[in-house]
Order: sequence, then C-alpha cells, then structure tokens
Amino acid sequence: MKTEAAPELAFFVLLARNASLSSTARALDLTPPAVTKRLAQMEARLGVRLVNRSTRTLSLTAEGEQYLARAVAILADIRDMEEQVSGSGGTPRGLLRVNATLDFGRTTIGPLVSAFARLHPEVEVQLQLTDRPMRLVEEAFDLGIRFGALPDTRLTARRLMSNRRLLCAAPAYLERHGTPRTLAELAAHRCILHRQNDEAHGVWRLVRGRKSETVKVGGALSCNDGDVALNWALDGHGILLRSEWDVRKYLASGRLRHLLPEYRSTPADLYAYYPTRRHMPAKLRAFIDFLAQELKAPL
Repeated sequence: MKTEAAPELAFFVLLARNASLSSTARALDLTPPAVTKRLAQMEARLGVRLVNRSTRTLSLTAEGEQYLARAVAILADIRDMEEQVSGSGGTPRGLLRVNATLDFGRTTIGPLVSAFARLHPEVEVQLQLTDRPMRLVEEAFDLGIRFGALPDTRLTARRLMSNRRLLCAAPAYLERHGTPRTLAELAAHRCILHRQNDEAHGVWRLVRGRKSETVKVGGALSCNDGDVALNWALDGHGILLRSEWDVRKYLASGRLRHLLPEYRSTPADLYAYYPTRRHMPAKLRAFIDFLAQELKAPL
C-alpha cells in the first residue's frame, strides 16, 4: 500500500487493522500522542467520531466501519491504477498481505512463501496466521487461504486443492478399544477433538451415499491446534477426524488406519479468497498461480 498516494486513507486502514494507537504509532515510527492527534484531526474535519477509544484497544464506530470499507476500496483502485500506469502489471512487485490458518499456514503456506520469494524478490510478503474468522476486506488483506467455502459475497474464490476429512486412528488404539463398524459406535469411543472457530464442539458430520449423518462424540483430549491433535492420534489416544492432506503419509506408512471408508466428510477443499477487483495485480495473480501449481498433486 502506498501511503504517499492517499496518506489519510492509508493511515486509517492501518489504525483499524492494528486496533491500537500504540501499535499504529510503532508501525509509522510516530509517538502515540502524534497518532492520537492525527486521528482527532480526521474526526474534526469529517465531523463524526470514527473510533471508540479504550485504555488498551479501539473499535470502529458505524461511521468508522463505513469509512474503512470505502478507504480499502479506494486504495485498491489507486494501487491498480499505479500498477497499470507504471507498467508493473506484468512484473510481480510490491506488498502482498496474506492470511492463512495457523496449522496449515505454518506447515505448508510458510514454506511455499519461502519458495515464492526466491522466484519473485520484488514482492514483499506479509503472512499472518490466525484461526479466527477472516475479515479480508476490513483488515486490508490481499489474499486469504482457507479450507471450505466462505459466505462473503465481496470475495472471489479460486479452488487450490481438493480435500476431504478422514476418520483415522493408530493401530495401538484399535487393538485396545476395537474398531468401530458404524458411525453410531463412535459415540462409545475416545475421540480427539480439534476445536476450530465456532464449529459445534464434538459434533461430526459425515455423508454416506446421499445421506448426511451426524454423531456426537467425546474424549479426554481436545485442542485448537490440528498438529497437536494429530500427534495425539499417532500416540494412540483416540479417533481423529482430520484432513487427508495431513494424514495421507501416516495412512500410507501404516501409523494410522482409515476407519469407516464408506463415509466421507463435507467438502473441505482449499480455496484462495481475495477481494473482488476490476484488475488483479500481477503479484496476486503470480502468487495464486504458484500456490495452485504447487498444491495440484492429487491426494
């Protein structure tokens, strides 16, 4: 984002993204009083309060949310215009802000960013990993990488990889507790729960043929980190519902066994999401194409 093109808009987007006057001051190499004064001047000029202040954080007012949405759109248009006029439309360069989930971002997207950076040294990539609901437009991200569809009509989606979730367990667990033969039997087993966002805790939804079924499961172990949950399954602590992308090598080696293969999970394909724009910047197109190429291997 080029602050010289629209400094006031870029300042407010940064402030909203950080949700902190002190963090914004550090990012701009200013003092907190200077940031507070700049915000007050904006509000005085507009005649409205844009931000609700507290001792540690800040939140946007309704007018602030409206101003932010327009600021993000205007800055995106300015960036598109500058890239076209400068002739950089064919050369990936500039800042690219990417959001991805914690576990997949750490294990897969991070290494791919490293490889992409070697190919495109003029692109500056900022990767943020979080499992909270993604607010791409409000937080001025260029790209979000998520499993499953997002109900945000302001975003364009490109599928990067087909994926499904599988029921699996270590042989040691199955030897001690037996192998479930039906979905209902899972309720009597120790299951390892991976807590994600606002998903119903302990409710697994699977499909057999055209029939969708749910089962309430429980167990002694649960975690919001998928890698931790996977390691527990490998240690024989219970049955896990996990992405095929994550467990396929353990199924191939025999460290995990695929259970109830006649059932399939709801789609969990990997998508690249980005704000709908008139022109896609070269850096964004290059990065999405790179991800699609690297992740295209069949599961």
